[in-house]
Amino acid sequence: MSAKRLLRPKLADVVAEGVYIAAAATRLTLKNHILVDILSAGEGFDADRFVPDARATLLALADEAEADAQRAERERKLARRRFSDSGGTHDYRSRDVRNLRRRRKQSERIAKELRQRAEDDAELRTLVEAAREAAWAEVARNIDSNLRIEAARPDLEPDYEKMRQARMQSLRLVDLPRLAAHRRRSGERESMEPTQDDAVDGV
Repeated sequence: MSAKRLLRPKLADVVAEGVYIAAAATRLTLKNHILVDILSAGEGFDADRFVPDARATLLALADEAEADAQRAERERKLARRRFSDSGGTHDYRSRDVRNLRRRRKQSERIAKELRQRAEDDAELRTLVEAAREAAWAEVARNIDSNLRIEAARPDLEPDYEKMRQARMQSLRLVDLPRLAAHRRRSGERESMEPTQDDAVDGV
């Protein structure tokens, strides 16, 4: 067995990497949706509202993987009848047939895995929650660097109302959902929980 064959990555490893990249792309897409819907439109965060977006993104990536598999198969069929030297990176020849077959299998497996995840509501909600955290991190950085709310004085701050709106949005995006999640995890069952309006009064 050659050293080249020993160093060839396993199919499962390549598929896992492909699925990881697809998940990262999905989180980025969802993060942008959350920022637009909550910060621009002023909507409250509801994880279930973004589950269809997560599913649609995964399915679109699965379609792309299937298209890659079909393209590799077409190229493999053409390459197996070509025995001359290659004229470029994508000018495949008979010696490339095995690699093209492997690429087709990898893409097919990635597409299958993505479609399975698209049908898993728990997986979709995990992606949405990760995207929400990423959106909050971006908002928090912007607020920390631009607004400096701790030192702000309304009478000295000409953009106070605009800044206050941004603080309110960040409160709806993260603080209240985080408080609710903490209470669910700790199992507390208080008869009266702070409402959004109550929390906003102190902003």
